[in-house]
Amino acid sequence: MLPVALPEALAQIANALPAGIFLGTSSWSFPTWRGLVYGDSYEQTALARAGLKAYAQHPLLRSVGIDRTFYAPIPRAEFERYAQQVPASFRFLVKAPVQCVSPWLRAELGQRSGDNPNYLDAGFAVEQFVLAAIEGLGDRAGPLVFQFPPLGREIVSRPAAFARRLSDFLGRLPGGPLYAVELRDAALLTDDYLAALRDTGVSHCLGLHPRQPGVREQARLLGQLPPASLVVRWNLHSGYGYQEARERYHPFTRLVDEDLPTRVALARLCIQTISGGHAAYVVANNKAEGSAPLTVFKLAALIVDELSRPAPGQ
Repeated sequence: MLPVALPEALAQIANALPAGIFLGTSSWSFPTWRGLVYGDSYEQTALARAGLKAYAQHPLLRSVGIDRTFYAPIPRAEFERYAQQVPASFRFLVKAPVQCVSPWLRAELGQRSGDNPNYLDAGFAVEQFVLAAIEGLGDRAGPLVFQFPPLGREIVSRPAAFARRLSDFLGRLPGGPLYAVELRDAALLTDDYLAALRDTGVSHCLGLHPRQPGVREQARLLGQLPPASLVVRWNLHSGYGYQEARERYHPFTRLVDEDLPTRVALARLCIQTISGGHAAYVVANNKAEGSAPLTVFKLAALIVDELSRPAPGQ
């Protein structure tokens, strides 16, 4: 598959973007990204199978999310296949299977079908997810993200109990990988939750989603944690549901609702993070502003612009 011919302006931005900043999109299999990521037209199934190599040749797309792992674990061999398609400097952001983070089993149509025995079971997470991802991706492994869905009134009404169980779960994971936790219930963003992350050395993933506080509010949470790598998933524009955003933004070829305040905040967080010697990972969804690649390109340009400005007093 052909990568897109890179415009000179984007090439200059890529050359100036620091190596410790890994920007990317939450997937790569969108046929409408012809001219943005791909140099020709390809079917979605073909891109899902073989488009990653072309995607990873774009110098601003240094990372990508693997979301399919949320729906079911995949074997080590699948991770190896992904790793073989990208350069050594590329990093994957991988979501843990829903079996690790949901208290309930789900039937085929999504309705609850009973309690989930693997919820916050560290043994299951290690065996079915962590080892396969780390061994399969090797040095190309970036953040392993435990993204919790809405957990329901019973759990949300007892945030301290959730934080204790989360701390026990995270403390049982093997050391080495960059782990991050993303929540959908704002009520669980408590001091106990932050203590669980501090005690286990796990990062808070800024999940930019209408169910969560905005980027600046979540950035203040990061200020209460030890300096660490930045992990961001820019999921969904404020005020929309997923289906509504999909209908508004399809075919994902232009920025429909630009969110400059979020972009500026993320650019500054990236710069602050790498200045402290840590890596910054930001993965954008089409439903954030309308086109994930264009969101990445604009964010990269802003980071480079911010870095080129003289420090105050100079």
